[in-house]
Amino acid sequence: MLDNIPYFSYILSAFIGIGLAAATGFRVFLPLFIVSLSSYLNWIPMNEQFEWLAGLPTLITTGIATVAEILAYYIPFIDHLLDTASIPMATVAGSILFASQFADLGSFPQWALALIAGGGTAATISTGFAGIRAASTATTGGLGNSVVGTTETAGAGLMAVLAIAAPVIAVIAVIILLILIISYGKKAWKKLRRNKNSSGS
Repeated sequence: MLDNIPYFSYILSAFIGIGLAAATGFRVFLPLFIVSLSSYLNWIPMNEQFEWLAGLPTLITTGIATVAEILAYYIPFIDHLLDTASIPMATVAGSILFASQFADLGSFPQWALALIAGGGTAATISTGFAGIRAASTATTGGLGNSVVGTTETAGAGLMAVLAIAAPVIAVIAVIILLILIISYGKKAWKKLRRNKNSSGS
């Protein structure tokens, strides 16, 4: 019955793509590894343009990168360096995973949508958690960063699995997450401006 809905396949692909892109906002390589593993085991289809994602070299590379990334976030100072690099990396990874769901659209609309929806979602979430980590460092001296890191890893895995298994739920979760992050960002920015004004006066 759902197949009779106009453009249903595109809507479903968009939901999956946004969910996967959001997952890269938490961790860059874990969602790539999950997609690579799922497609390598033929759990999810992968079109010809993105067959490299299903290849054994990609699976091994993303697996090693996933372990390294997760462990690195538990090392003081290194986690902040990764935050700086993670935003552009998440944007690229989110765009790739989103585009992998729309290979039959044509190159320009495919990558335009990927950059706006996929890259934008990933960058927003990655930026939000970088801000949360900075706040954690300022308030706990870095002791709370391990909690933030664990939350990010769990969020990346959960969001990637939801995107594949329950894309509608994944998109709802993404919308709620984006609202929370944007709201937190506005409050943090206002607080920063107040602190600057009080210190300058």
